Amino acid sequence: MGSSLKTLLLAVSVLCLRSHQSPGAPTDDPAGSLAAVPPMGWNSWDSYGLTVNEQEFRANASWLAEHLQKHGWQYAVVDEGWYLQNPEAKPGGFHFTISADGRYLPAVNRFPSANDAGFKPLADWAHGLGLKFGIHIIRGIPREAVNRNLPIAGSESHAADAADTADTCPWNADNYGVKDTAAGQAYYDSIAKLYASWGVDLVKIDCIAANPYKGAEIRMFSQALRKTGRPIVLSLSPGPAPLDKLQELRRYAQMWRISGDIWDHWKPWPNASWSQGLLGQFDLASKWVPDVVSGHWPDADMLPLGYLGPRPGEGKARQTDFTKDEERTLMTLWAMLRSPLIMGGNLTHMDEWTTSLLSNEEVLAVDQHSTGNRALINEPTRAVWTAAPADGAGQYVALFNLSDSPQTLEFKLSDLSLRPQTTYRQRDLWEHRDLGPAGRLKVPLRPHASVLYLLTGQ
Repeated sequence: MGSSLKTLLLAVSVLCLRSHQSPGAPTDDPAGSLAAVPPMGWNSWDSYGLTVNEQEFRANASWLAEHLQKHGWQYAVVDEGWYLQNPEAKPGGFHFTISADGRYLPAVNRFPSANDAGFKPLADWAHGLGLKFGIHIIRGIPREAVNRNLPIAGSESHAADAADTADTCPWNADNYGVKDTAAGQAYYDSIAKLYASWGVDLVKIDCIAANPYKGAEIRMFSQALRKTGRPIVLSLSPGPAPLDKLQELRRYAQMWRISGDIWDHWKPWPNASWSQGLLGQFDLASKWVPDVVSGHWPDADMLPLGYLGPRPGEGKARQTDFTKDEERTLMTLWAMLRSPLIMGGNLTHMDEWTTSLLSNEEVLAVDQHSTGNRALINEPTRAVWTAAPADGAGQYVALFNLSDSPQTLEFKLSDLSLRPQTTYRQRDLWEHRDLGPAGRLKVPLRPHASVLYLLTGQ
C-alpha cells in the first residue's frame, strides 16, 4: 500500500473517531473512565454529620451490600470529621488525630480498626463486600500541622512552606489553603499517596468548587490522585460550581456539585442560603444538563430520603420532611439529569417505600444509561424533561408539577418532539405499569408531584 493511501486512511480513521466523541468532551483526561456511569452509593453526612463511627458505618455499608448493590449501588463514604476524637465538640474545641508528617488520620476511639493502618482495614472490609470505599476531606493543610511546622512526607518541605495562612474555608477553619507551589503540590501528593495506600476509591473534597472556586487546588489535588496510580474518583463540593469552568471541571474531576447543600425542603429555608430547596434545583439542573458527557457528572447532591438520624448533619433526627410525591420528584429529576445518586438517609432504618425508590431498576436505568437528556420546558409551575433510552427505542418523558396546587399537564406529541402521526405506548416507570396507547399526554398531578414515562411507537 502506498504511503499516500496510508496517510489518507489514517486521516479518515481519525475523523471517524472524533465524530463518535461527545461534543465538548475532554480528549486529554486519563481519568475519564473512572466513572463511566454516574456513581451510586451512600454517604454518612445526612444521618450522622461529623459523628459517624465504625460500627455505624459498617451497619450501613452491610445493608447497602445486601440490598442495593445488586441494583448498582456500590460506594460507601465516610463524610467529614473522621479525624476528630470529639466530634460533638464545638469548633475551636476539637481534638485532631494528625500524623508526625501533618496528615489527618482516623480517630481510633471512633474507628478502632484503624490503629496504625489508617482506613485500610475498613476499606479492605468494604471491598470484601464488593463495595467501593470513599472519604470526605476539607481542602488544604491542617492548621495544627502548620503551627508545628511538621515535615511533608516524601519531600524536603515543611507545612509552613505549603500553607496559605491568609486562606481558610468560610465554614471550616481547621485548615489553611495550599499554595500553588512545589511545596503545596508535595502536600497534596502526600495525602493522595496515603489515601491510595488505604485503598480509597473516592475522595469528596469540600470547600473547593464554589464560594470561592479554587481552580489551582482542584488541579493540584487531581494531579496528586493520578500520580498514585490508583483509580480514585474525585468529587468536588459544594456548589454552585461555575458553569464557565466546565472544561476545567471535566478535565480534573468525575463529579462536581451544581448547588449548595440539598436537604428535605421544597422551597429555600429562611436564613439558610447554603441549603438549596428542591424547587430551585430545577433551574440549576436545566443549565447543566446540555453539557453532560460520560465520565464527568454534574452532581445535584445527596438524597435526604428516609430516616435522617440519629445525628444528622443539619437539624434534629427525623423522617424526611419531603412528601412522598416530593421524594419521587427528586429521584426523577436526579435521574433525568444523570446526577450521581448518593443516599444520605440511614440505611439501617429503611422502610419499604424508601427502598422502592432506590431499587426501581427502570428509573435507575434512566440515570445510568439514558442519552440526549434535556429540559424541554422549564417554567415556574411546570417542567418537562426528555431523554432517550440507551438502545434508542422510544423516549423518556418526565412531567413535573412545580405548583403548590394540583394541575393537569397536557401535551400534544409534537410538543414533546415526537411524531404526531404515531400512537405511542406508555409505560409508567415508577409504577411498573403499561398504560396503553395514546396520541397525547394528559396527566393530573398533585402539588410537587411528577411522572416518568417511557413512550414507544407502535
